[in-house]
Amino acid sequence: MNYDGSRDLYDRALSVMPGGVNSSVRATQPYPFFVQKGDGGHVIDADGNRYIDFVMGYGPLLLGHDLPESVQSAVQRRASEGPMYGAPTEVEVELAEFLARHVPSVEMVRFVNSGTEATVSAVRLARGYTGRDKIVIMEGSYHGAQESTLVEGKRDETAPSSPGIPESFAEHTVTVPFNDEDAAREVFEEHGEDIAAVLTEPILGNHGIVHPVEGYHETLRELTAEHGALLIFDEVITGFRVGGLQCAQGTFGVEPDITTFGKIVGGGFPVGAIGGKSEIIEQFTPAGDVFQSGTFSGHPVTMAAGLETLRYAAENDVYEHVNRLGEELRSGIADILEDQAPNYTVVGTDSMFKVIFTREGAFGDGHCEGGCTQNPSCPRYEHCPKNGADVDRAETERWERLFWPAMKEQGVFLTPNQFESQFVSAAHTEADIEEALEAYKEAL
Repeated sequence: MNYDGSRDLYDRALSVMPGGVNSSVRATQPYPFFVQKGDGGHVIDADGNRYIDFVMGYGPLLLGHDLPESVQSAVQRRASEGPMYGAPTEVEVELAEFLARHVPSVEMVRFVNSGTEATVSAVRLARGYTGRDKIVIMEGSYHGAQESTLVEGKRDETAPSSPGIPESFAEHTVTVPFNDEDAAREVFEEHGEDIAAVLTEPILGNHGIVHPVEGYHETLRELTAEHGALLIFDEVITGFRVGGLQCAQGTFGVEPDITTFGKIVGGGFPVGAIGGKSEIIEQFTPAGDVFQSGTFSGHPVTMAAGLETLRYAAENDVYEHVNRLGEELRSGIADILEDQAPNYTVVGTDSMFKVIFTREGAFGDGHCEGGCTQNPSCPRYEHCPKNGADVDRAETERWERLFWPAMKEQGVFLTPNQFESQFVSAAHTEADIEEALEAYKEAL
């Protein structure tokens, strides 16, 4: 492939943007390719190279790049009526009603502008509602670029993971390994009266894809209820992707007190949302005392795109399509790994997928063919990742420096490191899956 156009654009970008990009995960080696346009389940770069796109904007593009006519019409109509108003619109109410109607734990919603803003606001809300300061998160987790969760370390011995964050922020953040029930119980025994909330993704999607072991979320639900703390599910990634319209919490049958949303809820436009029980969400101003506000919150174009995307998904068997293709892709990759790289682990569920370059383990009778589900009877159970640290121990350098470039050269666009999820969209086809599997076979 020729990348001269992308190289020239990157050269220009380095002069006016730090690292030549506006999000650090886009900084691939030796330089990123620059996208010219999307086309269904594909993207085309500045040099005319065409790729099967499994990044899908890091998750928002459930329907792919070619939006259905109903979604396009809604977006164009709202944009033609004026960009924004600084006043409420009916479409905000309609999207909030859709979320409350379909997501088990949601009675009321506050819209914001990004997943980061949603989790920042949810943490502030939990602290304001409970009158407590400490937040429990999973080790290695990512909940947006916010000071309270950009920490490293174990238990209550944490420190900021980035310069520019005062140590005092980390003092109020406690970490536990995902899937470690004993660690969660010990933290509550020590700090239970000071914990405002536990914040976790129902399925880790920003640090590999790690499925919960059976009973883990139920344990968090019991512990938070017992100690008067809140359970926050970060469904920015899993929301309206895992579990369909009920989201991941519907799949697992655990209702959090607060849920954060993003990505698909905006139909490809910037969005975030905080949902939950009315008595909690009403603590936001102006109904309550926990301050939250934003000039672009509930932007009419975003609200229209999100509402029509979710309506289209509900009425056109989108989830059946994307989940079936996701299952075919994960199962096909597992077959390839069994022959070529039996140490590696296929992870994901529904329309999420990834290969973790684990260092141990082997396939055998009864393994999880469609992605690791933490099944104790699986012969890989002792070796598949249980938390972020397990993913860190995988061959992340090999994934980034050898595997990702090899897939790119074969026309398959994956997230450029081993940690972020990859996604199937409604625009992908059986032919795309077959082509991708051939690329995996070659690259592995």
